[in-house]
Amino acid sequence: MSFKVKFWGVRGSIACPTVNHVAFGGNTTCIEVSADGRTIIFDAGTGIRNLGHWLLRKNVADATILLTHTHWDHINGFPFFSPAFHKDRSFRLMAGASLPHGGLRQVMGGQMSRPFFPVPLEAMRSKMDFEDFSAGDTFPLAPSIKIRTAPLNHPDGATGYRVEHAGRSVCLITDTEHLPGKPDERVLSLIAGADLVIYDSTYTDAEFPSRVGWGHSTWQEGVRLCRAAGARSLAIFHHDPEHDDRFMSQVETEARAMWPGAFVARENLRIRLD
Repeated sequence: MSFKVKFWGVRGSIACPTVNHVAFGGNTTCIEVSADGRTIIFDAGTGIRNLGHWLLRKNVADATILLTHTHWDHINGFPFFSPAFHKDRSFRLMAGASLPHGGLRQVMGGQMSRPFFPVPLEAMRSKMDFEDFSAGDTFPLAPSIKIRTAPLNHPDGATGYRVEHAGRSVCLITDTEHLPGKPDERVLSLIAGADLVIYDSTYTDAEFPSRVGWGHSTWQEGVRLCRAAGARSLAIFHHDPEHDDRFMSQVETEARAMWPGAFVARENLRIRLD
């Protein structure tokens, strides 16, 4: 009944593979959750490339890919997801914010069409099922795994997720913009009592006023929400590409001083929830 989380990409907006982004990582959003022998992948940013190589080495034959939304930093690693080109692999792709944009299959195929990309979606030989749902839906992924969702405040829409398994829970809340002084009740409900909350912490409270309308939140708001919801821990996530290793180290120091349950997510970090 294992329940594990691994970060393969923690950056937001655009990948930043520089010498100043080594300690925390420069790949965009991708998280692997292993629950009861099943593989769940959240988002397909550039981090999914390395995850794909790992899945091939481990001979993982199938997985579910849950997308928060389809802005490029959350899907532009998908054309380089090597298992998808193997006909003996199977993937179920799901999203809660794609129906207004023509549905998930059309969106994912669109980014792999000319003149944007030379290799079409049809070149991926694996079995792929595309499923659209509405943010706010609840559904099982297996008898022992329950998924709860909620809509987030982000341009073009986004979906927050809660995975429940064996009495434990992990939540992914990105990308979302908060209203200062007014906690998002939908987020509070979704993360209530969670063991781990992975939260959109792109900015600091000091930076936020000049970024209103950009669709992101702050690590301080993540702490406030987790405290109010009775969550056990907070992973500060979706780092601004302008925030280098020195900046993120300072964020972690300040966050831990504010709330001991907070830490900064970094690539290749593994967390066990069982």
